[in-house]
Amino acid sequence: MKKASLLEDYLQKYACDDKWRLITHDGKDVSCAVVIPAYAEKKSLFFTLASLAKNSASSLEDTLVLCVINNRVNSPREDIKNNLETLEILASLVGKKSFDKYRVERKLHEQLTELADKKIKIGYIDAASKGEALPSERGGVGMARKIGMDAVLRLWQKEMPAKKLLINLDADTLVEDNYLSAIKNHFSGEVKTAVTAYAHEMPPEDAARAAICFYEIYLRYWVLGLRGAKSPYAYQAIGSTIITTTDAYLEVRGMNRRQAGEDFYFLNKLAKVGKISYLRDTRVYPSARPSLRVPFGTGKSIHNFLTAANQKYLLYDPRVFAVVGSWVKLMEEKSAAEIAEIKENTRRIHPCLEGFLKICRFEDNWSKISANAKSEKILVKQFHLWFDAFKTLKLINYLTREAYPQINMFTALREIRRLSGCNDFPFSERAGADSLDEQMSWLKCLREIT
Repeated sequence: MKKASLLEDYLQKYACDDKWRLITHDGKDVSCAVVIPAYAEKKSLFFTLASLAKNSASSLEDTLVLCVINNRVNSPREDIKNNLETLEILASLVGKKSFDKYRVERKLHEQLTELADKKIKIGYIDAASKGEALPSERGGVGMARKIGMDAVLRLWQKEMPAKKLLINLDADTLVEDNYLSAIKNHFSGEVKTAVTAYAHEMPPEDAARAAICFYEIYLRYWVLGLRGAKSPYAYQAIGSTIITTTDAYLEVRGMNRRQAGEDFYFLNKLAKVGKISYLRDTRVYPSARPSLRVPFGTGKSIHNFLTAANQKYLLYDPRVFAVVGSWVKLMEEKSAAEIAEIKENTRRIHPCLEGFLKICRFEDNWSKISANAKSEKILVKQFHLWFDAFKTLKLINYLTREAYPQINMFTALREIRRLSGCNDFPFSERAGADSLDEQMSWLKCLREIT
């Protein structure tokens, strides 16, 4: 199917309703779009836009920054009010009108003044006001991202041949001044999807710093473990780091509508149509604030850490990654073997692996997959499509529950070094929750390699 046909098919069958209109005066000659969902983010959004505006004029010239101001019909009244005020300010920015009538803090006024003088192309979508709000049962960040990216596809509907980029960012995430140029350089080749390097902003309070330090170590430890296991899903799933081409977006039928975890499931699909590349030449800086907006993720994790009676510095036992690695190695080397031989080897890796595969009905699924694979190379590819990021997560959680409970963070970090082959960590010999300074030094090392 040709690209134009793919786009038409997507817009007709899988795209969001086109009732959410993209409002901008600068939508022409755009080859990439930064899509920013914003829910009650009046205090943060314009600082994010100001950080984008510090990128080079040449990078800004062909970039549309699209803010999707969203809430559900049953969202709290104060959040809806925040969104409506944000929409008014955006309308003034896009329309080149004065915003002096809005009562905003001095710092925010300075950012707005600076933004008004920049040649940044800003657009917005109202998914917040009466009649435009998201449905109560499906509204959330996934839906907001999808509305934005689908609206951009409609903007590009008549000019799709050249490579175009969909860049995901969050309203509370700052970027570096080479952000756009680094992304465009990275995608000058055959890359379909990439995630940028990131580093959470560090709050001034020790308790909050400890919370985000632990959470980010947890995230990077996950990547390190999967990298050591030679998993193709060893990447970070953070919404504000994801960039993909329009081709890849159409190939996976777009973003999902999830309220949380949309980034994980989106990347899981994208990883099946092309390797997830890691963009190290620039970095984004997500906020580290606590939040209860979604059932999991950064904000919820920080909240849980700060409100827990006892902070538990626990990570997955490295042995769960060793089991994953042995399983991946077995299937890459013996994918064409008889199912009886695969099952026997599975038993030798770990009895719990055998139990997990029974739950997943591996034998039935693998028999069907094997019957349709024309070569061993295709069979290995099909294995990784079946044993994807979601099944990898399920296996790790199953092993944690049934065989290897989580262990002390510092012990786990020492052990993961052996599995991953990394020897550059300043590991302490102590096993306790060491000083915050020491934790920060470990995080600094992890930021350099994951």
